[in-house]
Amino acid sequence: MESILDLNANNVWTVSDNEIVELWEKEMKDESFPPYEEKLLNIIRLAYEVVHFDSGDERENAKYTNGDWAIFPRTNLSKGTVAIRKRNISRLTDLSYENIRHVTAATLLELISRNFGGGWDSIPLAMKDIIESGFEISTTTLPASRLHIAGGTLERKVADGFEVLEVPKGTWIEAIFAKKKAPATKLRLLMESEYDEDGNRVQPDEDEDLEDRDDDRDEEEDDEDVQPTDDDTFYSTYAPEADVKVDDDEDTGGLSVLE
Repeated sequence: MESILDLNANNVWTVSDNEIVELWEKEMKDESFPPYEEKLLNIIRLAYEVVHFDSGDERENAKYTNGDWAIFPRTNLSKGTVAIRKRNISRLTDLSYENIRHVTAATLLELISRNFGGGWDSIPLAMKDIIESGFEISTTTLPASRLHIAGGTLERKVADGFEVLEVPKGTWIEAIFAKKKAPATKLRLLMESEYDEDGNRVQPDEDEDLEDRDDDRDEEEDDEDVQPTDDDTFYSTYAPEADVKVDDDEDTGGLSVLE
């Protein structure tokens, strides 16, 4: 990161406390920085413990300057000094959608092993959703002799990059396999002209659309006004009997007379 203003819910887990202090002190020299402080502190709280203390109080100062905490000032001195310390992920309940991708498979399985030894089924559904958002998970329960057989499931999974946790269940063993998912790749498709370079649908200009429709309507009306004049059309619609009339008032000898 080039600025503390680049900090967000995803990268806060990868930034060290010393980097935060350095970027914070660099940015706070800018007069426009104060309004961003509270927002940034809320982001920092996702991955760090954050406390404010009075640096003028000897007891408090000694508590937070023992090397366990990183310290930086607020632009408003009346709000005290800020001390931060990275949160420890020591329980399954410490996992979140934000930090799950920053945990190793070995650490994850260690957390699961601390969950009263109940195995995968003992984990709440909501917690499983968080775990599976960052890891490929599969399980199998087999007798110990079959689980460790050469060329078996365990051997194949380990060869495929999975970490494994074995949870004893009587004479059987539940094997929980975990492998971190590869980062999702965002695909950008080449769309038709109705889409812009970011893949957003381009709304047609209303005036241009109306003009196009008016032009189409004018062309249709012009087509209706033009009557076909070719001979084939004329004779195909000509009905001779329409021009023949019998005049009963005149003595025609029964002949038909043209008008």
